[in-house]
Amino acid sequence: MYLVLLGPPGAGKGSQAELITREFGYPHISTGDIFRAAVKQESVLGIKAKQYMEQGLLVPDDLTNAMVADRLGAEDARKNFLLDGFPRTLDQAAFLDDYLEKTGRSLSLVFDIEATDDIIVKRLSGRRVCSCCSAIYHLENMPPKINGCCNACSGTLIQRSDDQPETIKERIKVYRKQTEPLKSYYARKGILRELDGGKPVEEVYACLRQFLVAPGA
Repeated sequence: MYLVLLGPPGAGKGSQAELITREFGYPHISTGDIFRAAVKQESVLGIKAKQYMEQGLLVPDDLTNAMVADRLGAEDARKNFLLDGFPRTLDQAAFLDDYLEKTGRSLSLVFDIEATDDIIVKRLSGRRVCSCCSAIYHLENMPPKINGCCNACSGTLIQRSDDQPETIKERIKVYRKQTEPLKSYYARKGILRELDGGKPVEEVYACLRQFLVAPGA
């Protein structure tokens, strides 16, 4: 299957992607992870992407499209893939449709995971990441045993610049303006499925999973 996860930052796309990958083995293709890796490596793309990410803005389509096309051309993405964070604009959606058509593929389903702005800000502003091993914690939902210290490697926990409250609000604003139109785009194609990301992760996954498993399976 060829799947896409839509939804504002902090709605729970990453958690659902992890569960889908764990059960079904679909390669999880997250533009966010790829961008952050590029920033850390200080590649040409990473340096350019960093300027936009730190302001809560979308990385321009030309940079993003090239990266996604390269990843979808890999052997492990030929039969199945799970896109998380792409497409984010109508132009990106058109690019994806055109690219897949040229390679004999088409999207199977698009899951729209929604959550209120208050829930999103609370979730993301409480997130902390290990500066050494990249393990993720949350001050309320999954705090470290020792404040500010990673359980796994004792590295220092940091708050990413794009998890600052003001940056989060800007990211939400950008999403509402540029990405929400994709819901109508995919609804017209008959492949959109909407989920309440404000519910517990397990409940959201139970709803999502029913679209991936054949009756009686």
